[in-house]
Amino acid sequence: MRTFGKKLLTGITAFIMTLTTLWAFAGVFVSADDDVPADNPDDGIVTASERKTDLLREVHEDAPEVSAASYILYDATSGAILLGNNYDVQKEPASMTKVMTVLLALEKLDQNEIVTITEDIAEAMDEITEDYVKLGLQEGEEISVQDLVYAAVLKSANDASLALGMYMAGSEASFCEMMNAKASEIGCTNTHFSSAYGLSTPDNVTTPYDMALILNEAVTNTNYSEIAKTLNYTISATNKYSSERELSNSNKFVNTTQYGYEYYAGGKTGFTNSAGYTLCAAAKKNNRTLIGCVFNADDPDIRYYDLIRLFEYGYSTFATVEITENEFTPLVEEAKGQINDLLSDTNLYISEQRVVLDQYITTTSARAQLGSTNRIDLSDTVIDTQAEEQTLEIPLCKVYSDKTYLIGTLVIKIQKKAGVVEVNPEKITNLTSVRSLLVTFAVLSGLILLLVIVLLIFRARIIKRRRDEVTKRPNML
Repeated sequence: MRTFGKKLLTGITAFIMTLTTLWAFAGVFVSADDDVPADNPDDGIVTASERKTDLLREVHEDAPEVSAASYILYDATSGAILLGNNYDVQKEPASMTKVMTVLLALEKLDQNEIVTITEDIAEAMDEITEDYVKLGLQEGEEISVQDLVYAAVLKSANDASLALGMYMAGSEASFCEMMNAKASEIGCTNTHFSSAYGLSTPDNVTTPYDMALILNEAVTNTNYSEIAKTLNYTISATNKYSSERELSNSNKFVNTTQYGYEYYAGGKTGFTNSAGYTLCAAAKKNNRTLIGCVFNADDPDIRYYDLIRLFEYGYSTFATVEITENEFTPLVEEAKGQINDLLSDTNLYISEQRVVLDQYITTTSARAQLGSTNRIDLSDTVIDTQAEEQTLEIPLCKVYSDKTYLIGTLVIKIQKKAGVVEVNPEKITNLTSVRSLLVTFAVLSGLILLLVIVLLIFRARIIKRRRDEVTKRPNML
């Protein structure tokens, strides 16, 4: 009987040890994968910096073919490059240079301010060759900043653009320093201006990407869009011209029905023999701004055709999704609750929290239509219980069926409570490891309790059996 009891006890113990081992392995796997869907591993997350060019790595077989040597389709709302070729290669922009000149004039000058064409400005304008378009400004002429701006944009008047630059900085060279400083300020890294109006020279260069940033700055933060969409403008008589001067917009997005585009929001054409035909344009539709730029086109009309097709493809094939803090509120509260539970036996507390989110992301329309879920990833979150102060940066993700985007951070600041003595502190607590240990401990406790109950039942049966044997023994004798 005792031998049987020992065998049973040994078997039960082995069974429990096997269950415990299997559960421990299961606990490790749950801890590692609990917050990460199997089809979206951490190394597949698209970060904020990667989103700029992520869509370029996808295959878009139906994308329009563009004849220009360099081009870009840029989503200014999210900062994503949708399509492009040689978009970071320096090229001569020709008269697209004037976008930067006018941008600075709109930012720094009162439009009613009067510019006097000084001797220095007149001498500089004399160096503009006859094959460059001019308004015909004369030395001593007094003309408003607004008139010069409209002449530079609608007529592409090179003398008007030069006069604006020299009026602002005193010399063209000094103004070019202002242009380059502004370009750097808005994120341009491959731009160098040496001309206020787009002189054909190898050191007056930019890229399709940088040009998109410059145009977006102009149409977003000034009234450049209104100016560029104006069909006709009249310059009033000046002290040197007794009659008015009529300006007609030379941009075919505005002055033709063939290339008229209802979502056009401003741009600029350009041409020199070395630069070829250039064009930058912005389009606004459904609160989305797309910027298209083409460099070195062979034909003056094909550049309009190419941009219209790029815009239409961009609006139909890609979707820009707005990210709001409210959609993450339940997950943020749940994460805070988990952290507070772990801090409950320590002298630490959450002193501050904030959510930092990107406002928009762009993905394909097909992907967006399938829907997405949001996720807070706590898998790598570590709390140091000995630190006086620490800041946790917890990733916030938007998960689609085949792609996960990192779109923000939950920032949590943790501090020690004042006047609390810390007893037996743990050095480091990993949230997922602690959770796994707690679950494993609970299961082991349950198994041990089950073992005790089984042993008690088994012991009671043995005692009963022995009593029965003692009772029956006189009868057997």
